[in-house]
Amino acid sequence: MNRHLFLVAALAALSGYVSAAPRPERTCFHSMEQLEKDIGFCQAVRSGNTLHVSGVAAGGTMDSAIRSVYERLGEVLKANGLSFANVVRETVFATDLDAFIENKAIRREFYGASLPAASWVQVQRLYLPSYVLEVELTAQFEE
Repeated sequence: MNRHLFLVAALAALSGYVSAAPRPERTCFHSMEQLEKDIGFCQAVRSGNTLHVSGVAAGGTMDSAIRSVYERLGEVLKANGLSFANVVRETVFATDLDAFIENKAIRREFYGASLPAASWVQVQRLYLPSYVLEVELTAQFEE
């Protein structure tokens, strides 16, 4: 009996009666469209109920970079109808992870009590050598 069901399913698939589930619509959001198109990325991409936010970077001292990066991430979230409360995943890339950790209270001002899953990684260099911090996010839209 199982062999019979397998054959029926295989024939249906081959004849086009079975189709794959539709892919969620994908929408690109630009903060600085010309720059992003020149480099080749979207500041954020919405796919279904998920917003994937590209890394936002800054230079200077780590405390000023943290504030700048999270303020700009907040603007991207807000432009898409979200806030830091919607963030479910964060990845931090810092050229000096100890300095980031020393200033983690600044980051917490933006999240409050709704903390995401997170990875913090020290890297040798970011897109521009003057950058000291880059953060990317994944956020969920309410259903």
